[in-house]
Amino acid sequence: MKKNKYLRYIAALALSIAASATVAQQGSQYDLLLRNARIVDGTGAPWFRGDVAIKGDGIARIASSINEPAVRVIDVKGAVVAPGFVDIHTHAIRGIFQAPTADNYIRQGVTTLLEGPDGGSPVPLKPFLDKLDATPKSINIGTFIGQGSVRQRVLGLANREATADELNQMRALVRQGMLDGAFGLSTGLFYVPGRFTPLAEVAELQKVVAQMGGGVHTSHMRDEARGVADSVRETIAIGEQGRVPTHVSHHKMIGKANWGRSTETLKLIDEARARGVDVTADLYPYTASATSIQGALMPAWSLEGGRAEMLKRLANTATRAKVKTEIADLIRNERGGGDPRNVVTSTCPFDMSLAGKNLAEIAQLRGMESTPENAAEVVMWLEEQGGCRGVFHAASEEDVVRVMRHPAVMIASDGEVPVFGLAVPHPRSYGTFARVLGVYVREKSVLSLEEAVRKMSAMPAARVGLSDRGLLRPGMKADIVVFDPATVRDAATFEKPHQYAEGFAQVIVNGQVVFENGAMTAARPGRTLYGPARWMSSSGR
Repeated sequence: MKKNKYLRYIAALALSIAASATVAQQGSQYDLLLRNARIVDGTGAPWFRGDVAIKGDGIARIASSINEPAVRVIDVKGAVVAPGFVDIHTHAIRGIFQAPTADNYIRQGVTTLLEGPDGGSPVPLKPFLDKLDATPKSINIGTFIGQGSVRQRVLGLANREATADELNQMRALVRQGMLDGAFGLSTGLFYVPGRFTPLAEVAELQKVVAQMGGGVHTSHMRDEARGVADSVRETIAIGEQGRVPTHVSHHKMIGKANWGRSTETLKLIDEARARGVDVTADLYPYTASATSIQGALMPAWSLEGGRAEMLKRLANTATRAKVKTEIADLIRNERGGGDPRNVVTSTCPFDMSLAGKNLAEIAQLRGMESTPENAAEVVMWLEEQGGCRGVFHAASEEDVVRVMRHPAVMIASDGEVPVFGLAVPHPRSYGTFARVLGVYVREKSVLSLEEAVRKMSAMPAARVGLSDRGLLRPGMKADIVVFDPATVRDAATFEKPHQYAEGFAQVIVNGQVVFENGAMTAARPGRTLYGPARWMSSSGR
């Protein structure tokens, strides 16, 4: 399967190159010409000097010097010209309709977003995709369909295996999602109701994806802490049994006791790849994660049946004590990083004054000392009030570096499109790609410039089957970023996350400049992207 997908990718590239040659032969002027570029083409090959010509929405020509006339010429003066970055793990649904320019992503060179990770997506997909299509936007967006959302639609939040009829209902929903345009099926086995799903059920749904002519399984694994190795094994098994390419999302080791275990998990990936399993991974360049406090710290069993049932359990003295014990354990050994100060609320809709405060501070506000047990009481109180999202400082820099260097690992943000200035979100939404270039290329030399660009463009594009993006080649779509490697950096911090990346000169989406001179332009050339099975729907299959 991996070989066939690669051959399809190469064939599409060849057709694109042939089409570009026809354009050049027509002798028409170009719409945009980038001169004096330091070209990093996305393949990982060494950079070279040259010019890049754009006509319409595509790259028409790349050469050492292009002298034909163009409507507009930009002398980039030796800046890096690279493919626009492709972020295959985002929660862009949170904010994209409120901020369709997606400034936080565009300003760090991202031109394409994939939504619907971690098992969560709209079901059905078509109304969401239709709304995206009708929304003028600066950025390209595609989506996965979420296994958790599919399961919830059929079984609710029940903690049991699906019946044969329920499994067939889920198969039908996945099939329709693929026909609507999904790029594959995501799982969030860490979250409810994905947590309640056995491996065999997931594999059966992935077989539907395999039957649809292409697609990938992406997974927020069942456990990123004590069970991280078993979860990698499960993710690999889903790919093997489901006969689809499989992908570990935001790979990390949570909790000090698990730091360093990336040597073990990456070995599992290497062994699987050696026996022919198409498995890859991504990560973000931070030692803190972000998710709902409920999802990270509330025991899965306490969430069965939904919020009303959870509140009943918390109202029962004995059950509440059991929940408290388990939360305290997670604070000590997993997402809490051993200290309540490591869990910081990012947004609390019921009381926005709590945003940016850690569990120790909230405990003190409520007249309690900072202990894991008291922090557990705070967590339960927050859930009773309506719940919060949080940032969790519980991973290690050593693992970040080791995972980032692995040849099967690419970069993804796990971010969203925040309202600028609102709440205290994880800085990854503003800084992921700039941080890789500034910290891990320029400052720490973890990656070469060329390899970093590959991990942020061609690798993720190929992973989801975007054969016309991710590379600087004639015939490819003109999604392009121009930046200064000496000054590019992430400005966003955990304390002050609402700060745009620096060092980017221009960002081009589908041939149009959407960012330059430090400001967004009026252009809205972004497109809704559709996965490989949509042609079946249009052809009546």
